Amino acid sequence: MTLPLAGLRILSLEQYGAGPYGTMCLAQMGADVIKLEPPRGGDSSRATGPYFLGADDSLFYQTFNLSKRSLTLDLKTRDGQAILHRLVETADAVTNNARGDQPEKLGLTHAALGKVKPSIVCVHASAYGRGNARESWPGYDYLMQAEAGFLALTGEPDAPPTRFGLSMVDFMTGQMLATATLAGILQARATGRGGDFDIALLEAALHQTSYPATWYLNEGHATGRSPRSAHPSVTPSQLFRTSDGWIFVMAQLPKFWDRLTDAIGAPGLRADPRFAAMGDRLENRAQLTAILDDIFMQAPTAHWIERLGGQCPVAPVHDLAQALTNSFIHQRGMVMDVPHPARPDMRALASPILVDGARLPARHAPALGADTGDILAELGFDSRAVADLRARGVV
Repeated sequence: MTLPLAGLRILSLEQYGAGPYGTMCLAQMGADVIKLEPPRGGDSSRATGPYFLGADDSLFYQTFNLSKRSLTLDLKTRDGQAILHRLVETADAVTNNARGDQPEKLGLTHAALGKVKPSIVCVHASAYGRGNARESWPGYDYLMQAEAGFLALTGEPDAPPTRFGLSMVDFMTGQMLATATLAGILQARATGRGGDFDIALLEAALHQTSYPATWYLNEGHATGRSPRSAHPSVTPSQLFRTSDGWIFVMAQLPKFWDRLTDAIGAPGLRADPRFAAMGDRLENRAQLTAILDDIFMQAPTAHWIERLGGQCPVAPVHDLAQALTNSFIHQRGMVMDVPHPARPDMRALASPILVDGARLPARHAPALGADTGDILAELGFDSRAVADLRARGVV
């Protein structure tokens, strides 16, 4: 397979989630992503348990770093900065997800690296952004969910504030980092000049509040929680009980409401004045939920999926084990073998992007500093120079 980003080189000072997730997407599309890691310990996710693959490696780390190379480099040393500059001469972009006050201190801004290569693109993902009162604050995904309103919008109305089950703000921000990196490279190739691109986790999270934000900003409407994870303005679009679990039905359009009532053997609901129009159904959501629960609870989830599938938008509610053993997902190739030296049977989720109908390939994430010698050799360092750098802790 000819990968679409083959020929791009991305240098990334990254750790944990957001930055590594974004650059992994670029690496799997063919970019040469070089992780710049501290010589002692490397990316903190290497030490994140509970499942380890020997020293300085874990299944958590593997999750976010497939198909990359690892170079250990102490950027706080003069020699480390000199090596960084030689790398920049060969690269298209430098990304990081350091705290907002760190890129300038570590020489990762365009003001510093543009002197080496004017077309270099510098992408910064931090918790709260750079150049503001919070730039030095550490921050993580769950904090962003809390402050941006996600917790107040998630869960049942009478439950405590509830976060997403996953670190979605990290993943959103990582994708924005990848987008900004590619946009910057396109601009640099057209103009000969790179620049600084910034993404803040809090702002990425706030941006995802989308239409509830637009409703509030323009109409003062504060969207709250709805029972059964229901859509705020469309009914029925929510969870329903079945005889053995739950099902999610989304009759978002009038045609789906008609198909739903036919498929469950209740076409008379369409004539009921309480449910005749979308506004009526929304006003009488509790009554409609009770009626549909009674119907759906007469059969198991699989029965309703077979009856409704392809007719009305519907999905079973899976736990994680069911989601990962779903035969449809495996038929689609979303679980792939990624052999690891310490775990030859290691499996991982494949990229959701297909190129000409094929899944993107992946190789296991690199051991700490696994590619240091090769990368330095590419820059012209001989074995004696590399040994000296290692001895002094520069790499």
